[in-house]
Amino acid sequence: MPDIVALEQRAVELARQGNFGTDALTVNVELANAAPRNHGVWTRLARCHIELGQFDEAIAALGTALELNSANSIARNLQADVTRRRAARPVTSAAASGFTPQDFYALGRLAPTDAMAIVGPKVETLLLSLNEQRMAKRIVEARGRVGPGAAKLFHRNSYHSGGAGHIYAYQHGGRWEPQFNLGVFSENPWRVNAMRVGLGFNLSSGPRDGERSEGQEQIAESFERFQSALSLAWRGHLVEWMSASAGFIQYGERGPSTDLLPKAAVEWLINCRNSAGLGWVFVGRWLFMDKPDDAQTIGEMGRLVADIDDTFAALFPLWVATTSG
Repeated sequence: MPDIVALEQRAVELARQGNFGTDALTVNVELANAAPRNHGVWTRLARCHIELGQFDEAIAALGTALELNSANSIARNLQADVTRRRAARPVTSAAASGFTPQDFYALGRLAPTDAMAIVGPKVETLLLSLNEQRMAKRIVEARGRVGPGAAKLFHRNSYHSGGAGHIYAYQHGGRWEPQFNLGVFSENPWRVNAMRVGLGFNLSSGPRDGERSEGQEQIAESFERFQSALSLAWRGHLVEWMSASAGFIQYGERGPSTDLLPKAAVEWLINCRNSAGLGWVFVGRWLFMDKPDDAQTIGEMGRLVADIDDTFAALFPLWVATTSG
């Protein structure tokens, strides 16, 4: 059995020296295996991965650190740092073709079936690429611990038409669960050409199928757990993340609530008492085509995948707190 005290002393000493290289990585990996509930270990481990350019591993370690301690401000700051570094990485030509202004034009002006035929294949490519990312695998593993599992986060042909100017997708099995959800919107009729990625709750009513009553009760309970988790532990984390990441809420048939600052938006989520009447509640990152940096991200598939993976990582601890109760 490893000497946890000695490993901790060695890890702390290397950190004091500013040494987050391969030696520190080895020590902290061994320590994380021996003391997996120590959030400080996972924070140091993430720092090692960042310094070594291993951004996917860093995001995963930071997600674990924040699961263990939502008030870990160092982990939150590192999360923002790794997001910046990852976004600055060159995009490989193999996955360079993202969404173009023509895609948004087609989405908004063609019949939904025709728009799906044009834009849908790119959405499919995006979802299948996300399946290969580290966070998708972590979400699948976590979901399997609390209910029926799945081999992939997104299955083929799992994107849907939301009507005129709207395509959306959510994780496999997530219809009556807190969803990791993606959406593509056209300015006709939504008034914005944009993409969203984050957590959504389908609370809509109406007898569409035999399982709706049971499913609606299930998602209503999940939304209450989400509100409780926000009010008790995750309010500050979500406000900070939304402030740094262009985060907005969305509800009902409206577009993103860009008029609400993050603090007010989070308070709205906590105090919402008419979720079933609204039918849909979402919080997450929005990318707008009229913003040059966002348009560049949307237009490069590799960069877009990395951005979505970072968003999943930031929201993963809150999703875990909601799904696990």
